[in-house]
Amino acid sequence: MRKRQRTIASPVSLSGVGLHTGAETTVTFYPAEEGSGIHFVRTDLEGNPVIPALLDNVVDTLRGTTIGNETGAVVRTVEHLLSALAGLEVDNCRIEIDGEEPMAGDGSSRPFTEVLKEAGFNDQAGMRTALHVEKPIHFVSEEHGAAYTLLPGSGSDSAASVIVDYSTFGFPVQTCAFSSVHATYERDISSARTFCFLSEVGQLREQGLIKGGTVDNAVILLDRGPNVEELQSLIDGAGIDAPIAEPLPEVLGDDALRFSNEPARHKLLDLIGDLALLGMPIAGHIVASCPGHAANIAFAKHLATVAAEQNLAKRFEADLNDAPILDITGIMNILPHRHPFLLVDKIIDIDSERGKIVGVKNVTLNEPFFPGHFPGFPIMPGVLIIEAMAQTSGVLLAQIIGSEGNPTAVFMGIKEAKFRKPVLPGDTLRLEVTLTGKKFNTFALEGKAIVNGKVVAQSEFSVAQTHLG
Repeated sequence: MRKRQRTIASPVSLSGVGLHTGAETTVTFYPAEEGSGIHFVRTDLEGNPVIPALLDNVVDTLRGTTIGNETGAVVRTVEHLLSALAGLEVDNCRIEIDGEEPMAGDGSSRPFTEVLKEAGFNDQAGMRTALHVEKPIHFVSEEHGAAYTLLPGSGSDSAASVIVDYSTFGFPVQTCAFSSVHATYERDISSARTFCFLSEVGQLREQGLIKGGTVDNAVILLDRGPNVEELQSLIDGAGIDAPIAEPLPEVLGDDALRFSNEPARHKLLDLIGDLALLGMPIAGHIVASCPGHAANIAFAKHLATVAAEQNLAKRFEADLNDAPILDITGIMNILPHRHPFLLVDKIIDIDSERGKIVGVKNVTLNEPFFPGHFPGFPIMPGVLIIEAMAQTSGVLLAQIIGSEGNPTAVFMGIKEAKFRKPVLPGDTLRLEVTLTGKKFNTFALEGKAIVNGKVVAQSEFSVAQTHLG
């Protein structure tokens, strides 16, 4: 699972007919700022109302998931589109749509997946937040005959297993399981198509649904049991031009099933899209028995409640080997320090909203202070470790308040400084600094220097933003 937030690299559009409305619409995906999430914009309505793709905005789950806002604007059947975004690990995206329902395509999420890949992706500076569990979470929806379990996963990836039972339609139980949803989504999940049984078609049309449904954008499974005459009567009554004969096919139309367990895979595709409304990915193994949209949303709401109660939403930590947000050139564009007194090599994480930053200092024997500071046993001076923290804080403050006029962070005070272990050549310092307060142009901060997961130095300090020269 990716650790940094992601958006698309360029706008991209696609058009087509909606499954339930039968209306033609155009959807355009746009890059969006980090932290903005996924949100729809109804460009055909006055004021272009915005509908964030979040659980609180779900207004209907009849044969699809519909979201809306307080103005009454809605977007129907969002699950395939959201599934594609989640499967490709896109966190932030603005989706403009000129109607009520995205295109059905071929009934899968593959059309969305393909066009998003054409747009390309951009990693963003912010780290992702994911739902992590340390013990199983169980949920049963008796009303919908569905059951879910979220198990702790190995590492931070998402795994999923789905079981569906259509024995009442004469079909055997089907299953599918993937140890990494994101690694297999495009190849093994995105092309699984939506489906219904022939005996359901008439009822769905009576409910005002599937106005745009055809054998080209949905799989129609033939119920097992009825004879040819009964099935042909159902087909004719549904207005479908598809004569059949013995031996009975599984599917109406020219296309066979893409996978022997395509219905189970599509149920997983839907589940991924519905759970995307949590607003964060899930790190763990989801096991779902007989999932459906209404039960999926109920499960997602249960997860949201448990996550809030148990503080399960965890922000990913940047690793020392991660690509930097700011390399040394970017740092020198912010800080006035230069060799031999520039003590930060790269910035791997900045969270301006929470006032946190992580910098990295690689300590080598070539440092100019080692020849004169305990030359027989080279140790990095503690005051320089604190100076490295302060320089890291200068980058944070530049992000928070801007760098107009090239302000410089200057020490105003140090307290509670502690040095717990010597820092030696070959060590890599992880410099974690948190903003704790502000008064006028003076900022209070706490810093920790960490080597191999252990705090080697820490301090509270204050700096002032000033203009030198």
